[in-house]
Amino acid sequence: MFLTQPYSVRGMSAAQRALCCALLCLAGMVGLTGASRAQEYDLTMSVIVAPGDGYSILTASVPERVAKATGGKVKVTVSDSLVPPAQIAAAVREGRVDMTGALHTYLAADEPRMGIFNLPGLVNDIHEYKKVCDAFWCEDTRRIWREKWNGIVLAEGAWCTQQLFSKDPIRTAADFKGKRLRVHNPQTAEVVNALGGKPVAMATTEIYAALERGVIDGVFISTCVGGALEFWRIAKNVQNWALGPINGWAILVNPDSWERLPEDVRKQIQGAMDELQGEAFGNYDQFVKNAMQAMEKNGVTFWVASDAERATVHKADYIKPSYDAWYKRAEQVGFDGRAYIDRVRKVLGKQAPEGL
Repeated sequence: MFLTQPYSVRGMSAAQRALCCALLCLAGMVGLTGASRAQEYDLTMSVIVAPGDGYSILTASVPERVAKATGGKVKVTVSDSLVPPAQIAAAVREGRVDMTGALHTYLAADEPRMGIFNLPGLVNDIHEYKKVCDAFWCEDTRRIWREKWNGIVLAEGAWCTQQLFSKDPIRTAADFKGKRLRVHNPQTAEVVNALGGKPVAMATTEIYAALERGVIDGVFISTCVGGALEFWRIAKNVQNWALGPINGWAILVNPDSWERLPEDVRKQIQGAMDELQGEAFGNYDQFVKNAMQAMEKNGVTFWVASDAERATVHKADYIKPSYDAWYKRAEQVGFDGRAYIDRVRKVLGKQAPEGL
């Protein structure tokens, strides 16, 4: 009534003036709420199916982390069905999604620097991975992500240690012969082939059925993912050959989506992603331990290749084709592959194996 009737303030009683002020204040608050809502942002994020791994645990936490950091201004929706795994990096490059949890190893055939950790005997554990990352590799790949995949890296992490789940024991170099083994990168494929096995490319979602039907005899995969998807029910032998044991991942954001956010909001999100990265590396060993303990409760016994057994599989006859293929691809891309790997070895204090 008091906002529509032509009363003057001077003609109002004290009670009427108080009520009018209250209503005006309420209207102002509604206006501010509307303005606040107009400044909210929605982002979509694609991930791959990877239950049990630190990758899935941490990427699933992104919406809550971002909402908390930005005071609810930014809403992130995470989905594993937005794009196929093979297109997960291309999707952020093309703007089909705002963010993605991308895998370096899926891109190693195109850009070999994304797959240095798949080269046998080069990077053997998470500590070596982090050392090379901090020295130069992560900065280098951040540039590559931006130039080739139009992605800004917000956080880095790594998959749980890779194990070989197989139906029959594979505990000597000779045991690889004739085995059809699922691999997810070209370097491990070269080693399996040199050992007389048959490398097979296959999506994670197809593995269980392929093991059941005998399409494949085993699979190289993250300890955590293999455990969560219960591959051990069919492939009861779980072996660690240290063949490309560490594989990285990165949370990317499309630059156009990123620039649409105010600078203060970007800083808030980056702070949350810095914390996520700290947990990715800080809790890495615990992620692996939890997965192994869960499998042990189900009767799984883990086998780790001895130094002597590893040395047999890592002979130049078996690993040289992997390095040669990597060097050849590096030349095609336009950089000195041998010098690049020498740089990695220098950081780790390693010498090139005899015959390489």
